[in-house]
Amino acid sequence: MSDTEAKKSAGKTYEERVQAVNCISQPLANKKSTKKAHKLVKKASGIKHIRRGVKEVIKGIRKGEKGLAILAGDIYPLDVISHIPILLEEKDIPYLFVPSKQDLGAAASTKRPTSVVLVKEPKKNFDAQDLYDTLAKEARLYDPTGVTR
Repeated sequence: MSDTEAKKSAGKTYEERVQAVNCISQPLANKKSTKKAHKLVKKASGIKHIRRGVKEVIKGIRKGEKGLAILAGDIYPLDVISHIPILLEEKDIPYLFVPSKQDLGAAASTKRPTSVVLVKEPKKNFDAQDLYDTLAKEARLYDPTGVTR
C-alpha cells in the first residue's frame, strides 16, 4: 500500500467506514463506543492481556478463556469470521463489531489489519476496568434473536 492510500484510509470518518461494513456486523458499536473499544484494546495489548487474529481467538475460546470479543465489520470474504459470533454466543462471551479492521489492528499494536480481538477478563489492577465493564454491558444488551432483515 502506498503512502497516499494509507493517508486516504486514515482520513476516513466513522460514517464512511460504516458504509463498508458487511451484513452480519451486529451489534455495531456507535462512534463513541468504537473509540472506547480501541482504547480498551490498546491498553490490554500493552499488558499482553489480548488475543488477536481468528486462529488465536478461536484457540483461546476453545481453551475456555472469557472476555470481550471485538470484531471488525469490514471483513471480506465473510466466511473468514462468520462462525465466530455463533461460537461466542455458545460460550456466553459478549462481542461487538467496530467498522474498521485497519483501526482495530492499529489499536492492537500491530501494523497489520486485525479481524478479531479477544480482550481477556481483566485481573484486579487493570486500569481500563471501567471501559471493559461498559463495553461488556453494551455488548450483552444485544439480542441476536430480535434481528430482522
